[in-house]
Amino acid sequence: MLVRLAWLIVITTWSAAALAETTADRWNLAEVYPSLAAWNADAVKLEAQLTEFAACKGHLGDSAARFRQCLDLQADLTKRYYRLGLFSGEQLAEDTGSGPSLELDQRADILGNKLKEAGAFVDPEVLHLGKERVAQFLSEDRGLAIYRFPLDRILRRAPHTLSDEGEALVARFGLMNDAGSSAYSILTNADIPWPKLRVGSEDVTLDDSAYTKYRAGADRDERKRVMDAFFATYKTYERTLGVNLYSQLKQDAVYSKVRQYPDSITRVLDDNHVPVAVFDTLIAQTNANLPTLHRYFRLRAKLLGVPQLQYYDIYPPLVHGDYRFPLATGRQLVLDAVAPLGKDYVQTMRTGFDSRWMDTYPRPHKLSGAHMADYAYDVHPYVLMNYNDDYDSVTTIAHEWGHAMHSYLASHAQPFVTAHYPIFIAEIASTFNEELLLQRMLKEAKTDDERLFYLGTSLEQMRGTFFRQAMFAEFERAVHARADAGEPLSGEALTKTYCDILKRYHGVKEGVMAIDDLYCVEWSYVPHFYNAFYVYQYATSIAASSLFAQKVGRGEPGALERYLDLLRAGGSDYPYELVKTAGVDLATPAPYQALVARMNSIMDEIEAILAKRK
Repeated sequence: MLVRLAWLIVITTWSAAALAETTADRWNLAEVYPSLAAWNADAVKLEAQLTEFAACKGHLGDSAARFRQCLDLQADLTKRYYRLGLFSGEQLAEDTGSGPSLELDQRADILGNKLKEAGAFVDPEVLHLGKERVAQFLSEDRGLAIYRFPLDRILRRAPHTLSDEGEALVARFGLMNDAGSSAYSILTNADIPWPKLRVGSEDVTLDDSAYTKYRAGADRDERKRVMDAFFATYKTYERTLGVNLYSQLKQDAVYSKVRQYPDSITRVLDDNHVPVAVFDTLIAQTNANLPTLHRYFRLRAKLLGVPQLQYYDIYPPLVHGDYRFPLATGRQLVLDAVAPLGKDYVQTMRTGFDSRWMDTYPRPHKLSGAHMADYAYDVHPYVLMNYNDDYDSVTTIAHEWGHAMHSYLASHAQPFVTAHYPIFIAEIASTFNEELLLQRMLKEAKTDDERLFYLGTSLEQMRGTFFRQAMFAEFERAVHARADAGEPLSGEALTKTYCDILKRYHGVKEGVMAIDDLYCVEWSYVPHFYNAFYVYQYATSIAASSLFAQKVGRGEPGALERYLDLLRAGGSDYPYELVKTAGVDLATPAPYQALVARMNSIMDEIEAILAKRK
């Protein structure tokens, strides 16, 4: 399905507030479709429009007017499908075990594939028209101006576009594109029999959500038992999950060959005209700065009071404290934090909080984690949370509502065809808001312990969003390269590849950390790998957002407006160029070095507090 989901794994255990959930805590999907009958009616309309659209085949070049008519029809079809897909996808997210919701989502997928097949002729025909003819149409009909950038994207990809018959054939195979991801989601969210574990005084079903909570527990022995049991379960399914991921890698390799790209990474990045140099610079800079990551791990060991840091020691907070944030408090903290972005920004976010744009608390079979879905262009963004009254939940609100506000601003500034922005930009808005939240919390911290708590949380965010995602990206590059070369990859081979990278990043050779080989099956726990070369954008984004946040925070002239203009720009230009225009070049070492410098400065502050205590 085409609805973009911005994932962030969060805690989804039961709080008192969750048990007292009310309608106000559930999103209102009736604003998308008031009933299943309304969804069905729109689906029927889409089918009728597909028939009308078929008459455009072979006639895009008849005249500027006909060209515009057909492009307008395609845009309306796509907008309708996205709305249908958002509704079905979010209904399934509410209850991943619901048969009717799964069937509805599958129906949306089928409609999406029909749309792909119906539109397969467009790119080849535009290419046949050529730049001069397209430019002539643009000059003859001002209404075509909104399509200038989308048309440029088509014309730029001329060497990788097939004939009409070839594009139609590729579109037919599109029905299988999400097979690996769908199977993974159902297997891990609904079908795997998760182990039961006694943690403290609780009997816990150790699924993905519970693991996210209990891996951060205070008791070290319990953390080990949690991680052992959790990854032992994934190890049981290593072969199946290996076959599943390998099928996705092979599919990506086939599409790359069909599109005449040298490899999968070049094909995927070229979709948004992102230079491979961005990816290469990220990996090179991450590896060059592993000593900073290792410094953090040594500091963590010191604060936790353990002689040898283990992999199950990387998640508990550096400073313990009873910091609870009921939903009302968490929402207000985020509203206060984003105040530097202006009154309109704050008021729109407040409206979303008060108008049921968010599904807040965990429930049985609800999709784990958090995401923002923004493809109901004429409605508003929707946010899925699993709020648990802790600080991680507050940061997740800041993160996901960064996405939501990005989409809101883009949708109100751009026509549908250029409103949707790629992930390369998306994670800038989310991590920017997290940085603003940190600054707000540090400003209000009343004790050194509280300050250490927030500083430690920030370090963990940088580790998780920058170093960890770069590690994932390096793993992706390695396994995609092997699939591109036609090499076999079993679950065991995937585990070995991941294990080598995991241990290098965490300084096992240097004695920084010890990692049990069982935990090397962690690759199978990461859903992002079913979306090729997705995760690197978290790392590039936090590097960019840290610079933007610094500029806005210190009141640099024009910085706020340039940042908001970046959000309003949506997908109106290539994302690398938009970010570069706003002042950050992600193909250079500068943003990554700035983030690492920020991380070192936080560790300097933590060590100063510790020294003062001595």
